[in-house]
Amino acid sequence: MSSPTKFSVIEARFANLRSNKLFESFVIFVIVFSALVIGAKTYDIPDSVSNAVAVLDWFITGFFLVEICIRFLGEEQKTRFFRSGWNIFDTIIVMVSVIPIDDSELAIVGRLIRIFRVLRMVSIIPELRMLLNSLLKAMPQLGYVVLLMFIIFYIYAAVGSTFFATINEDLWGDITLSLLTLFRVMTFEDWTDVMYETMKVYPFSWAYYITFIFFTAFAFLNMIIGIVVNVMEQEHRSMVEEGLENEGQELAAIKAELAEIKGMLNTLVNQPSK
Repeated sequence: MSSPTKFSVIEARFANLRSNKLFESFVIFVIVFSALVIGAKTYDIPDSVSNAVAVLDWFITGFFLVEICIRFLGEEQKTRFFRSGWNIFDTIIVMVSVIPIDDSELAIVGRLIRIFRVLRMVSIIPELRMLLNSLLKAMPQLGYVVLLMFIIFYIYAAVGSTFFATINEDLWGDITLSLLTLFRVMTFEDWTDVMYETMKVYPFSWAYYITFIFFTAFAFLNMIIGIVVNVMEQEHRSMVEEGLENEGQELAAIKAELAEIKGMLNTLVNQPSK
């Protein structure tokens, strides 16, 4: 049984630090603090405070650089670190933040990169990663719902332009204006004013708005929520199964090591004494 090398011991220490809950909490705190620092720069603050904020920003950048190095060194297989899209995203954000471009023509790019550092919270918190992955996996199914919603929008917009254009051309003058008006109705932004205006000419036009709101604000919204919830449940089950599989592999590795130690002990015990 080979003894662990010096490098593997250091690697294990970095891995333990990376998975330490206190360290993860501190990283989340720094990310939130970084967002507050970015927000502070949008205010008209004195030069002394501005200089202090700039120093804090560079301290945060240095901390993120150290944190990325800890995560990389704590990875048992270094190539596997860059197989994760979130690790690549974090590395790019940190590396670009280190480049001193604040006083150059690319200063606005540097500010945008620092804003995106807030997204690093998604890569740190597994629950947020699961939520985002669920949304991405639900996109193909949501696409069909959006397509059906657009068809309903277009039909109602065409009907609205046909009947209500003479009542208010600013709202129903063409198909584009009708689509914008219907979006206003769907979001309940003073939609009753639009309805009462057309009801003066068409008393039963309330049915037009009620059915449209039922299809868009209720039926389609519930369909979208159902799809996202279903995908989230599948993602949660896959994470649980992956965790159980990893635990099983670790248990199998421990059993193998115990069996190897037992075999060495039996060899020592059964070895004839000189």
